[in-house]
Amino acid sequence: MWVPRLVGRSLSQLKTIHTVQFSSRQISVKIVNESNIEVQPEANAKPLTFPGVWLRDNCMCGDCFHGSSKSRKLDWDNFDTRIRPLSLRTDEQSKEVLVKWSDAHESRFPLSWLQERSFEPDKQQKYLRDFYRPTTRHWSGAQFQEIAQHFSYDEVMSQDSVLMQWLQALAIYGVALLRGAPLDEGVVRRLADRVGFIRRTTYGEEFVVQAKPGAQNFAYLSLPLPLHTDLPYYEYKPSVNILHCVVQTDSPGGSNMLVDGFHVADLLRRDHPEDFDRLSRVVVDWNDIGSEDGREFHNIWRAPVICLDAEGRYTRINHSVPQRDSHFNVPLAEVLPWYESYARFVRLAIADSHAFKTRPGDVLTFNNIRLLHGRTGYDDSEQSPRYIVGAYLDWDIIYSRLRVLKKRSTATASCQ
Repeated sequence: MWVPRLVGRSLSQLKTIHTVQFSSRQISVKIVNESNIEVQPEANAKPLTFPGVWLRDNCMCGDCFHGSSKSRKLDWDNFDTRIRPLSLRTDEQSKEVLVKWSDAHESRFPLSWLQERSFEPDKQQKYLRDFYRPTTRHWSGAQFQEIAQHFSYDEVMSQDSVLMQWLQALAIYGVALLRGAPLDEGVVRRLADRVGFIRRTTYGEEFVVQAKPGAQNFAYLSLPLPLHTDLPYYEYKPSVNILHCVVQTDSPGGSNMLVDGFHVADLLRRDHPEDFDRLSRVVVDWNDIGSEDGREFHNIWRAPVICLDAEGRYTRINHSVPQRDSHFNVPLAEVLPWYESYARFVRLAIADSHAFKTRPGDVLTFNNIRLLHGRTGYDDSEQSPRYIVGAYLDWDIIYSRLRVLKKRSTATASCQ
């Protein structure tokens, strides 16, 4: 007789437990300070607060949002920044929050969409770090072998997962090496097309780095090429260099030199703050004058050696002795101190550079916004030539491709 009663109690307990679990998944919402909305995704979860004006601005109904282009079409000519939520309710089945506004409009917001856009500082930092742009990691020349990742050219071209790993490494460390590329001139274009599209400059789309008689560019000599960044005279400087080694000289020279310009700036900021301030403040004229394929050019851009954003983070390094203009539009008293600070920057960069020699089939890729690069001199002859094919990509294109790959990878993982 006691067994059925025990079973009965167990079923009752199970029902109670089920009810508690269901209620713990319920969304609760409330209006805070008349204009904000607090959303609690489930019981015991930390509430998330969203500004009402931001929510109204991001309404995703057909009147406010164009779905296929993922674009806001809200009428901002008549937008009320003092908008207030009047009432709230939730749809447990669709996991949405519904809001009626003081302008008589109604909006629906999926819980997952709100959670992805949380105003919690740690969530915002995670989005900026993991999705917007990976956080850069600065390195010294002695750490080059640790941070320089190698990838198979064939795998980058055929596997999205490896393509994503290459672009991620390039974004974080500013350099990555691809191995095993075919020895033809089409490699750099195929690689650029795999990411997005190639960046055209004064020197065309693809360019060949080899000793040339009557060279119009210092790189087209067999002399030592000092550390520099390419094309500092462009307002929108090409972002990433792709250098494909087709033929490598047998002479002792021809080695690539690389140094992390952000690391050099770190050293200045820490040990020589006055030099850092001067190189990040004094505007320098960079120029390039010449002709290519019958077209004359005279490029000028004015910017400091170390460029910072509003939060003091590095956005760009400019350095090229050959491309520094003779026009120097600064007060007389600034000239000598600037030269002394610049000389210190160059000495630190040289001391911290790492030299290595690429082999035929290697594709060296590096961040031209951040890294300084150069080349040791070499003997150029028919018996010992050096033939490098180059091209550029822009970070806008790279980051776009990286985000698409990350979203695709996350979607695939969630379906498994």
